[in-house]
Amino acid sequence: MSAYFNYWAVFALMLLGLYATIASDNLVKKVVGLNIFQTSVFFLFITMGKVGGGTAPIADSQYTLYSNPLPHVLILTAIVVSVATTALALALVIRIRESYSSIEESDIQAEDEAQP
Repeated sequence: MSAYFNYWAVFALMLLGLYATIASDNLVKKVVGLNIFQTSVFFLFITMGKVGGGTAPIADSQYTLYSNPLPHVLILTAIVVSVATTALALALVIRIRESYSSIEESDIQAEDEAQP
């Protein structure tokens, strides 16, 4: 069981993020759900990039097993993109709040349907 703990944690985080995104009417909660889902994907890539007993890829004759640093570098880039996406999503939520006086999806749709 402990050998697969990381994968179970990723699965649980993915389900939690997906549920928060789909089940919530609040736009901020949807953004938080997307961030939880993104975090689970980051965790999955980092878990898969680690090689047990591996070392940094430094050319030395005493080391034969190396860990690939590429997944970790890609996740650093993905984290930067995630922060920028979150900032943009929250800025859009603020603009929606100014326009509709609500951040609840059902209120926004009802107001849109009421307008001719």
